[in-house]
Formats: sequence, C-alpha cells, structure tokens
Amino acid sequence: MADALQTALTERLGCRWPVVQTAMGWVADARLTAATCNAGGFGFLAGATLEPGTVDAAIADVKARTDQPFGVNFHMFQPNAEEVLEAVIRHGVRAVSYGRGPDARTIKRLKDAGVVCMPTVGALKHAVKAVELGADIVTVQGGEGGGHTGAVPTTILLPQVLDAVNVPVVAAGGFSDGRGLAAALAFGAAGIAMGTRFLMTTDSPVPRATLERYLKTKDPTLIKVSTAVDGLPQRFIENEELKRLEEMGLPARLAMSAKYARQWGKDAGLGALGMARLGLKVMSEEGGFRTTVMAANLPTLVQRGVVAGDPVNGLLPSGQVAARIDRLESCAELIGGIVEQAKARIAALSALAKAE
Repeated sequence: MADALQTALTERLGCRWPVVQTAMGWVADARLTAATCNAGGFGFLAGATLEPGTVDAAIADVKARTDQPFGVNFHMFQPNAEEVLEAVIRHGVRAVSYGRGPDARTIKRLKDAGVVCMPTVGALKHAVKAVELGADIVTVQGGEGGGHTGAVPTTILLPQVLDAVNVPVVAAGGFSDGRGLAAALAFGAAGIAMGTRFLMTTDSPVPRATLERYLKTKDPTLIKVSTAVDGLPQRFIENEELKRLEEMGLPARLAMSAKYARQWGKDAGLGALGMARLGLKVMSEEGGFRTTVMAANLPTLVQRGVVAGDPVNGLLPSGQVAARIDRLESCAELIGGIVEQAKARIAALSALAKAE
C-alpha cells in the first residue's frame, strides 16, 4: 500500500510522502517548513517575502531544525532575487518554487546546480510555457486556491495539464485530507500541495486571533476572489478590510497604494531609482500602470492580517478549503492523518477492482 504513495514527486524531492507545503508569504517560516519536512512532507520556505540580508539566516534556521530536504520560493520582482538565488545554490537547497519572472537562463543556472525547479501555475498555457523554460515539476493550482488564483477549477485544470506536459504534476487548490490525495493520484498527479491547510496548523506562525477567524469561516462562498487589492484576482476570506477596499473608489485606492509603496521601498532599502526600475519591470510583465501602483497594498495588508494578528483591518488570504477545516493540528498529525486516509481510500478502491 505504501508503494502507491511513493511517486515521482517523492523520488525527485527526497521526501517520504507526496504532500507539499506551499511557500505562503510571511507564513511559511523556518518552523513551519521544518515541521512539514520532519513529518515526511516537503516544505517550502517563503523566500519571496524575506527581507534583504536575511536569506542566509532563514535557510540556516530551517537546516538547524531538520535534516530533511526542503525548498525555497522566490520571484524575480523582489529586490533581493539574486541574493535568494545565490543562497539556494550555496546551501544546496533541494528545490525552488516560483510563479513569475525566471527566464530560461535563470532556470538553467538552478538546474545546473542540482536544484529542482517547481513553478506554480494557474492556467494550461502557463504550465506548457513553464515546461518549455525548463521546469522539472509543475504545481497546478485550481481556482479554489488562495492568494493569486485563476478561474478554472482543479478538477478541470489538472487533467488538462496532465495531458499537455511530460513532467510530474502536483495538484493544488482545494486539498486538505487523504481523500484529496487519493483523488489527485487517481487523476495521475504525483502528489498534492496545500497552503491554507498548513496555515491552519499549530506549527503555523499566524497569531491565534487570525486563526480563529479562519476557523469560524464555514461558508466557502465567503472566501472570495477580488481584484480590489492589487488589480489581480486573489482569493481572501471576506472581512471588514476587504469590504472597505472593494467599496473605495479607484483614486482613493491608488493614493493609499502610493503611501504603502513609499514605505515598502524604504523598508527594502530601495531609493527612488531602484523603485522606478522595479516599477517599470512589474509594469512591463504584470499588466500595466494600475497593477504596478497597487502592488504595495498586498504585503502591507496581508502582514497586518497574518503577522500582526489583526483579522479585521488586515487581509486573510485563503483557499475555499478553509471552510472545511474545523480544528488545528500539528504538521505531524496532519500529514499522518492524510497518509492513513489516503491508504484507506486506495485500499478500498483496490478491493472494489478485485471484486469485479
């Protein structure tokens, strides 16, 4: 039975079970990443939200907490992207995840260093492009997932991508238990990736006040997609701050974004020229002036929700699966339960096939 849970994903990443913890910004810290790996899953450290000058220490912190392989995520729009790339290679990190920016040369640089490249995509064309650029594994997130997301449900997108690419595919968006893992494997995926479910664990750094808001959300329709934050579709738990943003006029929203952008640039150590260069890069690749100006809303308001523990005035990124989760478990309890339930479902299907 255990053989069914040994897949191309466990082989490539060196983890015991085909369960991935995604690199949620400001949530996937060293503790959560290591706890996932120690429980037999594969954790990604949120490198994309690490401050300049802190990457080495964060990776070293993970290595001090686990002797298992782990990953780091990044995107090319962060001001310290090169710092992350150099640290990943220097520390021998097993894998990187990314969604935006890396070109074929950057991906080859990582692969030549033995790093597994594992982007997350939300559309068929992006999956195909990612493989063309050199991806080793592709994580496919359906529209049920949290944060930036597409409109196609996992059950539609996953088989589309499986039919279109020749690398292992990991299913994300709507997964939280062993039934989901068994279903993903039945589709042909090599495993599952979960963000919200790991956010809602006792190993998560998210303050209790915010976690209680997640636990109290029982209607999946209230975990909604909005473009009010940075102009791109993102899924959040509906709360007072999201409602306020959606009711604001565009001029007021842009003015607020400009204020947050100035503070973000100061904290990141970017001068006016550095901010201008970054803005032009985002504008050229991410979709225009409005999205570029509003980009600073996201880190400020998400940190207020999941770091400062203010579920009223901050934002709460979440997949719709949060509505199914009624208690907090440790990563060890979570992954252990997923494995046992997946084995039971696979055994039941095997027995049914034999009976026929």
